[in-house]
Amino acid sequence: MKPQTVRIGSETARLESIRISGFRSLADVELSDLGGTSVLIGPNGSGKSNLLRFFDMLSWMLKARRLGEFVERHGGADDQLHGGARTTPALHAQIGLETASGRNEYRFTLADAHPDKLIFTEEAFRFSRKDLDSEAAWTHLGGDGHREARIVEAAQSPPRVGVNRTTARTITHLLRNCAVYQFHDTSDNSNFKKRWDKEDNNALRSHGGNLPAILYRLEHEDNRRFEMICRQIARVLPVFDRFQIEESYGKVILRWKARWSDKTFGAHLTSDGSLRFFALATLLNLPREMLPDVLLLDEPELGLHPAAVTLMGDMIKTLSHDVQVIVATQSPLLVDVFDLGEIIILELEDGRTKFRTVSADDYRDWLDENFSPGELWQKNLLGGRP
Repeated sequence: MKPQTVRIGSETARLESIRISGFRSLADVELSDLGGTSVLIGPNGSGKSNLLRFFDMLSWMLKARRLGEFVERHGGADDQLHGGARTTPALHAQIGLETASGRNEYRFTLADAHPDKLIFTEEAFRFSRKDLDSEAAWTHLGGDGHREARIVEAAQSPPRVGVNRTTARTITHLLRNCAVYQFHDTSDNSNFKKRWDKEDNNALRSHGGNLPAILYRLEHEDNRRFEMICRQIARVLPVFDRFQIEESYGKVILRWKARWSDKTFGAHLTSDGSLRFFALATLLNLPREMLPDVLLLDEPELGLHPAAVTLMGDMIKTLSHDVQVIVATQSPLLVDVFDLGEIIILELEDGRTKFRTVSADDYRDWLDENFSPGELWQKNLLGGRP
């Protein structure tokens, strides 16, 4: 099912294709015909997290024009380029977004520059209408070594000849609203266990630290949704009754109440898997206005009970009707929730990630014998195994 993604003016836009050359292990990969859900499977080190980090880079690059900070935080330019700068002096990317009236495309090249930075040596975009047979010409934004994306300026500047501001706005709006979520850190110093500003409640942060602020807002502004999230959690954590978030001097902290008792528990007394499921159940049931346009999950099954994994998969399928979801997973149980056509297999060959899709028709005999996608993966019939 195609998602109903972001609306620009009177049109909706969705991520349709992406090609990446030279980013970490993604030496030359391409995905096309992306639908509501894409499930990435493969062995450790095959490149699943690298694809998610690329979307993370896009968000930094277009949301706050902080490409330089992203590169510095992640080890410098040499660590972003496939095999290092001597092997791959530049990375290239081209992204396609589809609307009812046509196709929006954005491409750029980032080259290594001293000292260990990435600079733009090409940046361009275009819009090709569906009712025309030919592709539109590219609008070039320069390649003189600028350090931050100029398409953001094109989207915000007054209309001018030769620059389609609507196309620039469509592209930047969707790509800056790609959000990668990873709730793995549940250590004593994790964000889950800190007091948080009550007003930081517009969207759940990638690490889940502002979860109590989100829950506090939902309880007071959308109580029906708050109660539904509590019920979903109780399905896999029977002792759980409801969250009990209280404000003190503008701060909130995560606490919940147990069934059959007046005792409440903080994050420090909650299991790692339970904390992660609290964040996942909340994220996957947020109202549309509190969600990104492309939601990416990095191994969300970590530490979860099998029943929680299956329930999470059902939530993802429901959510994918409204936003695009890309999931990197190692869980056959989570894979079982999805169709073969939604699965992308990643394998590493000579340090290079390879993408492969499969068709249900190719495995019809196995499916007719009631083998599930997860079982086909475990038996190495799909590939993507160590």
